[in-house]
Amino acid sequence: MNETLLRQYAEFAVRVGVNPQPGQTLIISAPVEGAAFARMCAEAAYDAGAREVVMKYSDERFSRLRLERTDLATLEAVPAYEVRSYLDYAEREGGACILNILAEDPEIFRGIDAEKINRAFAARRKALAGWRELTMKDRVQWSIVAIPSPAWAKKVFPGEENAEEKLWKAIFDVCRVREGGDVVAAWREHVAKTAARRDQLNAWKLDRVRMRSANGTDLTVGLAEGAIWEGAKSLTPEGYEFIANIPTEEVFTAPDRLRVDGVVYATKPYVYNGDVIDGFWFRFENGLVTDFGAKQGEELLRKMLETDEGAKRIGELALVPASSPINRSGLLFYNTLFDENAACHIAFGDGYPGTVEGGTSLTPEELLARGVNNSIIHEDVMVGAADMTITGYPKEGGEVAIFENGEWAF
Repeated sequence: MNETLLRQYAEFAVRVGVNPQPGQTLIISAPVEGAAFARMCAEAAYDAGAREVVMKYSDERFSRLRLERTDLATLEAVPAYEVRSYLDYAEREGGACILNILAEDPEIFRGIDAEKINRAFAARRKALAGWRELTMKDRVQWSIVAIPSPAWAKKVFPGEENAEEKLWKAIFDVCRVREGGDVVAAWREHVAKTAARRDQLNAWKLDRVRMRSANGTDLTVGLAEGAIWEGAKSLTPEGYEFIANIPTEEVFTAPDRLRVDGVVYATKPYVYNGDVIDGFWFRFENGLVTDFGAKQGEELLRKMLETDEGAKRIGELALVPASSPINRSGLLFYNTLFDENAACHIAFGDGYPGTVEGGTSLTPEELLARGVNNSIIHEDVMVGAADMTITGYPKEGGEVAIFENGEWAF
């Protein structure tokens, strides 16, 4: 692997992605297979002035073993120290930020009972709600990057002897990391273009949007009260910039949880709880999923929708052009971090408080009153197509063209 590109990627992930400030603690969550890259990130963080780097390693093969061999009652009894291990750092002077490094096998939990997986994961998400609130409300800087694992590489490049090397190249390409290039300058240009489209969408003061494509999708999404469009970079209350997802191509906002109607068809498979769901669709009435189906993983999809009351409603609408680097690559990554940036998508479950005016200072009840959905899950599914048309309807009347043939119309 090219050491220069690897260090570029690590430096960018830390300095621009999560952006630790002098005196802060950086928490790095990484798979054991990614220890070498995680150490590079730690070095970059110390160079940036971080007071401390805390490493949290995970092992997904052990996670599968634990799910198989541990009874459900024990799995659901998540100890309090799990959340305190994050909050204690966040509450210290200087605060904390987190970099999540992913290298997941898309089918690591295939064959394990879907009910057991869903309940175990739901219990953990519920236990970590306090930390999750800090990230969802952008109270701390957070970022997610990915590195290849053997199983993931083989899924993306089946039958290839050099699958990992190919996946590394694909990741570098879509993340704008190139030999002799300036990754920071490239991202500044990309962020500026994304911000310009975000600002135009906000200027239109939209009430709702309608998404249509030849595959049968015809979905009207009303926007939450005071909805604002966000994209590319985020800000903490202190004004620290960060990029939550690397890569990112989306401009996104908060739907009104009660004003989503029509039918939408997924255009890419979705990996949920370590297994694949494919060929699926949903029908919405007054914001609620009233019918759905899938060619693969339908029972897994059902369990996802039954997680809690908010799981059958959407908390995010994101617009991504068909010309995004991820889509142009022609690859299916089987990883939401990448695949969601290949196509327009909706997210079932929790909405981002920052996508409504003043939302980060509102209580969950106040956010619900604005129309922002609440749930312990946030699961993105890709629905954008190459021929998708998206029309916006401003509150003052009329209509505006947002997407034509899968591309920005302005």
